[in-house]
Amino acid sequence: MATLSYRTAGESHGPALVSIIEGLPAGLPLDVDLINGELKRRQGGYGRGGRQKIETDTVTFLTGVRRGMTIGSPLTIEIKNRDSRLDDTPALVKPRPGHADLAGAAKWLSTDCRETLERASARETANRVAVGAIAKCLLRKFEIQVVGFVTRIEMAAANVSPTAKPDDLRNGILKSEVYCPDEAASQQMIDAIHAAKVQGDTLGGIVETRVYGCPIGLGSCAHWDMKLDSRIAAEVMGIQAIKGVEIGLGFQVAMLPGSKVHDPIEFNRELRHSPNLGFTRPTNNAGGLEGGMTNGQPVVVRAAMKPISTLLKQPMPSVDLITKHADKADYERSDVCAVPAAAVVVENVIAFEIARSMVEKFGGDSMTEMQNNYRNYLAAAAALGQ
Repeated sequence: MATLSYRTAGESHGPALVSIIEGLPAGLPLDVDLINGELKRRQGGYGRGGRQKIETDTVTFLTGVRRGMTIGSPLTIEIKNRDSRLDDTPALVKPRPGHADLAGAAKWLSTDCRETLERASARETANRVAVGAIAKCLLRKFEIQVVGFVTRIEMAAANVSPTAKPDDLRNGILKSEVYCPDEAASQQMIDAIHAAKVQGDTLGGIVETRVYGCPIGLGSCAHWDMKLDSRIAAEVMGIQAIKGVEIGLGFQVAMLPGSKVHDPIEFNRELRHSPNLGFTRPTNNAGGLEGGMTNGQPVVVRAAMKPISTLLKQPMPSVDLITKHADKADYERSDVCAVPAAAVVVENVIAFEIARSMVEKFGGDSMTEMQNNYRNYLAAAAALGQ
């Protein structure tokens, strides 16, 4: 079975961030403008800190590409850090509550949290956004669209129709400083972030990603680690500061009877050659996934992001790791709210996981082979029972 994988490397203040992607079919055109555009979106959003004024993230291909197309070998990408000063950064001995500082220092038997925070930093998510954007280059060859946006910051919550079209969502997101398609909620979110900044505090929130156009049958129910919902959840939970993930109704299913949870199945013969094979649903409470597999409806994933751990005016109580005396946590330059950026990161890690499942089911050595496999599958599935 063909598979798609990646690894990332690099520290927050090191020379560069590097990723290696393996398993991309040969002949995939890579849209540099798309990839750099996603990196720019990650750096934006109301509430970001000073680091984003220093960095201008762009991707450089080091291996695996010829004349703008993949050649089937491992693809290596680099994102240079302008704020490269790893050897000159000061020691951090008063760990920040909510960060990896204390656990990492103990793990590596050190009183300096610097090495831990350099790798645990959300700066690493630039890697995953670039990798996800490359995955989007593959997905659009199959007309699969991935859209992520903010639904809540503190008490400000968006009202976004579950049947909204991807273009409508994107248009709303582009108009919003917090990447929220609900204009009224966007302003409330901006006001909340501004108030937190004045108070020297930080805010978290909830982001949502929707994937349109997935064919029925991605993922598997055969093994727990092949279930697409579990893999998506793992990818999203692996993002810095994410503390909860839900698919479809998520935790609401625990409060409703089955008749209000499960999505009735209908059939539209005119759509039998589409990715959903003609099987439609009046609701999408399952979030497009049943039994670990896509069911032809949009995949819907939400993630909860905690507030940033570094507080400017109100440092949290901590302990000096050298003296063991009570003290205030150290300060590292940080954001007031990075929820809009998290929406971009979540969107792109989900894009990668969807692309990985597409490669596993339809993969070949080239894009031509993969696209032929996809068409043959849809034709065979549409012919069942005829």
